[in-house]
Amino acid sequence: MIYFDHNATTPVHPEVRDAMAPFFEGLFGNPSSLHAAGRQARTAVETARAQVAALLGATPEEMSFTSGGTEADNWALHGRRRVVTSAVEHPAVQSAAEAVRDGGGEAVFVGVDRLGRIDPDALLTEVDRGDTDLVSLILANNETGTLQPLAQIGPALRARSIVFHIDAVQAFGKIPVDVEELSADLVSLSAHKINGPKGVGALYVRRGTSLASWLHGGGHEQGLRAGTENVAGIVGFGAAAQLRSREMTTEAQRLEGLRDRLASGLMAAIDEVVVNGSTTHRLPGTLNVSFRRVEAESILLGLDMEGIAISSGSACTAGTSEPSHVLLAMGMEPRLAAGAVRFSLGYGNDTSQVDRVVEVLAPIVARLRALSVF
Repeated sequence: MIYFDHNATTPVHPEVRDAMAPFFEGLFGNPSSLHAAGRQARTAVETARAQVAALLGATPEEMSFTSGGTEADNWALHGRRRVVTSAVEHPAVQSAAEAVRDGGGEAVFVGVDRLGRIDPDALLTEVDRGDTDLVSLILANNETGTLQPLAQIGPALRARSIVFHIDAVQAFGKIPVDVEELSADLVSLSAHKINGPKGVGALYVRRGTSLASWLHGGGHEQGLRAGTENVAGIVGFGAAAQLRSREMTTEAQRLEGLRDRLASGLMAAIDEVVVNGSTTHRLPGTLNVSFRRVEAESILLGLDMEGIAISSGSACTAGTSEPSHVLLAMGMEPRLAAGAVRFSLGYGNDTSQVDRVVEVLAPIVARLRALSVF
């Protein structure tokens, strides 16, 4: 199989798997227990906490582990009065903001330009219209890879004493993410986007930031999120973060080369291809393109039959027939948005796979267009 869907999830790296393995066997202690097995587990959890924090420019005490990015996003928005976010957020933030509104609060979704980027001045104007207590913005869009100018927004929110939450699930470990440079108060992370295991993420909480307790029970995670820690998963998250800290720069350069080779190959082999999102401010391994007069689902099925895995957008909205809300917010006509697919490259991909995808996709698109009524 050729796997070009790394924004949906990634394979567990062998180093990560090896780090996790002992905690499925002999090192199975509860990290809250006082005996030797418990202390071993606690040491492993705290080591991983430090590894994740280091890649974020945070202190270990500011990291709370969760079950993933979706939980971290929901926790950050929980209990807020007025949330300002954007029209291109991941469904986790979009739905959490709607839940604030359904609970009697206010949620405002600010528009973006045709490249999918936020205008900082327009956002701050909306922030100042009401009693805003939290702004939540995605750093790297999960569908297009477009990066937002959050470093221009964070200081202005800090000056207003407004909590700034960043969904960095797609960015963390792929590009540098530093909480001080972004003036972030809350940051959501996920392990399985960076060759770690599924079922574990984290929420960075800057010291002094207002945050409601999320799960009630024991005093786990600084008393904010009760429940026995997923030790093996957390260890895997730490190992993945450490791996990314070592290889991020070279891997980003490699993925940029593969992405650009794929884009140029597709445009040379296929007519009427449109690249969606910013081509200057984006993740190194993400390419979102639309094929005119073809539906994305048909492309996905055609490639799947050839052993190639890609996506038509967010994996969290798979199965819906509606065009991407991200592309529609960018002003794209619905018919063109319906022909958009996402290639997201990562560990294990190479030039031969890129060339094979181009070779296979060109006749698929030609065949589908011959059958199209558009």
